[in-house]
Amino acid sequence: MHNARALIDMGDEAVRRLARRGYTLDLPALEALQSRRTQSVRHADELRAESKRVAKEVQQTAKQGGDTAKLKERARELKDEIRSTEAEQQQLEDELRDLMLTIPNLPSDDAPEGDSEDFAVEVRRVGTPPAFSFEPKDHVDLGEATGLLDFARATKLSGPRFSVLRGVGAALERALATLFLDLHTQRHGYIEHSVPYLVTRKTMTGTGQLPKFEEDLFATRVADRELFLIPTAEVPLTNLYADEIIPADELPLALTAHTPCFRSEAGSYGRDTRGLIRQHQFDKVEMVRICAPEDSRAEFEKMISHAEACLKELDLAYRVLTLAAGDTGFSAQLTYDLEVWLPSQNTYREISSVSDFGTFQARRANIRTRGDDGKPTLVATLNGSGLPIGRTLAAVLEQHQQQDGSILLPESLVKYLGFRRIKADGTPSEA
Repeated sequence: MHNARALIDMGDEAVRRLARRGYTLDLPALEALQSRRTQSVRHADELRAESKRVAKEVQQTAKQGGDTAKLKERARELKDEIRSTEAEQQQLEDELRDLMLTIPNLPSDDAPEGDSEDFAVEVRRVGTPPAFSFEPKDHVDLGEATGLLDFARATKLSGPRFSVLRGVGAALERALATLFLDLHTQRHGYIEHSVPYLVTRKTMTGTGQLPKFEEDLFATRVADRELFLIPTAEVPLTNLYADEIIPADELPLALTAHTPCFRSEAGSYGRDTRGLIRQHQFDKVEMVRICAPEDSRAEFEKMISHAEACLKELDLAYRVLTLAAGDTGFSAQLTYDLEVWLPSQNTYREISSVSDFGTFQARRANIRTRGDDGKPTLVATLNGSGLPIGRTLAAVLEQHQQQDGSILLPESLVKYLGFRRIKADGTPSEA
């Protein structure tokens, strides 16, 4: 969330930068609302000051034996005026806050122009996509042929866009999550957390999922209690520090968690709804970093390298892209996507997004530290996928499939699985 005064002071520059992401800032309307709120605050202060003066006059007049009737009448009038003005002030503050909650973050000037994935700029490619002497299968056909994946029974349980993993498939899912957590905690210095999967509306608002993306969320309502299922562990991890002041010497914070993620995926269709690419429920290992604002870009680059390390450990070919300003998420100022090669689609597909939010989320969630002058100041927040289990599993199956229908797994998974190959019949094999 932005500071309204800061946006107004930026003027045309704020309008320009928000226009890069397709948002039209009505600056005159914002200025008018801010002015009305300021006037209301000033008027309330003046009325309270007058109320104190009248109260004193009542006491002095009474001591002198004078008539206090008119003064008391004025005191009652002031009390009513103060109540009315405070109500108006609260209404204007709510209106201003509601408006500010809908204005997206200012995109970084490092984000290229454009409003879709077509305008993303490739930063680098790592690894060579495998060349097959046979027609490669997609992960759905591979998973069902080997018995690792069962979409039909998942649909029977929950409807479309859910999955059941069985046998070595379930073991592979668990192994991937453990590998990623071990990388992040043992090599990259993150602290692992176990967090709630149900959170409040305030928590969702703190990281920017609400109010804009309510239709993408699953909600539960029991009696008078409303809770949302998390779309990513970014939500609880970042909000762990909501309404807190973090000691400066504790920054940067590096947090990670393995959780299920729940998304309605409103409006998605076509090839992405087949298999593990876009599901209503999927597991993911998430990374969150909290730091001083001046350190956010360095922390951003660090987090990208941590997501890349997961792909390198699995011998997966991938590329890194800078998203265009108009394709950057609501809360982010700069986002890099990591895309993994999917042989069945003959293209790269997103497997991780790493975003620098600047102080945008911290203002919404009221996460602060203390500056050199000892005064509270906002922190910067960042998050990235490290990695989603389902999409990674799909890439492992597809990139490492063999002509005989088996899958030769990366060496990094052997210590977690105890085997190297998944045979065509779904049984494990050491070689």
